[in-house]
Amino acid sequence: MSSPHSVVAIVGRPNVGKSTLFNRLVGRRSAIVEKNPGVTRDRNSGISKYHGFQFIAVDTGGFEPVAESSLVQKMAIQARLAVEEADCVLFVVNALEGWTPADSEIYRTLVKAETPLFVVVNKADNPRLEEESFEFHQLGVENIYPISAEHNRGIEGLLEEVDQLIPLKIKEKEDYNEDLSRSDAPIAVAVIGKPNAGKSSIVNALLRKERMIVDPVSGTTRDPVDSQCSFEGRDILLVDTAGIRRRGKVSRKIETFSIVSALKSIERADVTLLIIDAEEGVTEQVTKIAGYANERRKSLVIVMNKWDLVKKDGITQKEVKEEVYDSLGFINFAPVIFVSAVTGQRVPQIFENILRVHEQYVRRIQTSDLNTILQLIVNQHPPPSKSGRPTKVFYGNQVSVAPPTFVFMTNNPEKTNFAYERYVSNQFRFHFGFEGTPLNFIWRKKKSTHSKKP
Repeated sequence: MSSPHSVVAIVGRPNVGKSTLFNRLVGRRSAIVEKNPGVTRDRNSGISKYHGFQFIAVDTGGFEPVAESSLVQKMAIQARLAVEEADCVLFVVNALEGWTPADSEIYRTLVKAETPLFVVVNKADNPRLEEESFEFHQLGVENIYPISAEHNRGIEGLLEEVDQLIPLKIKEKEDYNEDLSRSDAPIAVAVIGKPNAGKSSIVNALLRKERMIVDPVSGTTRDPVDSQCSFEGRDILLVDTAGIRRRGKVSRKIETFSIVSALKSIERADVTLLIIDAEEGVTEQVTKIAGYANERRKSLVIVMNKWDLVKKDGITQKEVKEEVYDSLGFINFAPVIFVSAVTGQRVPQIFENILRVHEQYVRRIQTSDLNTILQLIVNQHPPPSKSGRPTKVFYGNQVSVAPPTFVFMTNNPEKTNFAYERYVSNQFRFHFGFEGTPLNFIWRKKKSTHSKKP
């Protein structure tokens, strides 16, 4: 089970550069993520992987406060929300405008809490502005850090300071893989889905008790709640997340950070259960939620809940499954099961699928078996050629798990496009299984072993 990611809230009044800082921290994604369909990132929150740091960044300026509030009241509401939900607050002010009354109001709200607070003086684009920023100390302001988000100055030093108080450094991949492969490590399972899809009812059915407060009103469950259980001798940690609400509906104080909670839960998980209301089917919002799990490269089980309420009228599970895959083609590796949390119909299959997909998620393939199959599928369908020269795939290695990640050595890596990767992925699944887990492929150019003549 991976460690929870710290939440860093970016707070401040308009036009101080919160979005610029947020985009600097979150906007750059790794190529392996960008090439996958279904990738999405909410404009207000996302995973930052900035120079060796990793955390959930939240731009509170994007959230909609109460309409009738004054500007100062709106900013104070955002500040209080950040304090309640975040592990650390970056309070952004504008170096060009100096310290304003609105800044003072927000700052007074923030310092009342014990949440670590850093005053980030943005737009300090030259040494003079940097020096002037420290004059804020005269106002009783502490932890001042001048930066320029636009020019990428001072940010790494700021995060180094933040890391002294809350963990931001990325855990080594090898250690993480080793933890996941341990047979005694609990399997962390995030329960995700749109509001009122039945997530809490599913958790209650799995635990066989009223662990969660279940209410027919959409969005009843708002805070992640963890529940420990076991199945066939394996410990499982269920994380029931708040429903990810439509952006336009995220306005009430208690619901504002629901999407942050969902992201944090997904980051903690080894397996995600995507709960879909079988009566509604796959909606646009469900597709976006599935994209979150796919972007995080987690193993996945699709749970069609409320199957008992669906009027069958000749419709079969096979037909519904095909419809799901048509709509969610980017996660067509995930098993689909049909359950009813209320009646208990096929609920044990959820546990069975959790164990099965997690086993595939941390699975390693023997190098000899890998290369036997690799050469077979390459011979059946070679990669695209370059200028008439055939593209050769010499050998492959599995370099990590969670998800299984493979490196292939070739003479022409740039010709292995998305279509060919999809072919290789399908063939790997045909020969090795890998049900319920994404696969990562990395193509590298094989260095020549011929030494140059003097």
